[in-house]
Amino acid sequence: MEVKFKTYITAYRKQKKMTQEDLSEKVGVRRETITRLEKGLYNPSLKLAMDIARVLDTDVYHLFEYPEQSGS
Repeated sequence: MEVKFKTYITAYRKQKKMTQEDLSEKVGVRRETITRLEKGLYNPSLKLAMDIARVLDTDVYHLFEYPEQSGS
């Protein structure tokens, strides 16, 4: 099951006047990865999430919002 989540990467990226290509080059991934991240379709590794946060000059917690999981 694919977990979709909310991401604020696009807003932070646009504040920095960066394209998806710019961000992808700075964090070492393909532009398609950034596209999927911005749509909440790709769950990044901790390293990638931290790299994106560093480039966008924010905290990881400000970039991603996961839905609450119920049950166990």
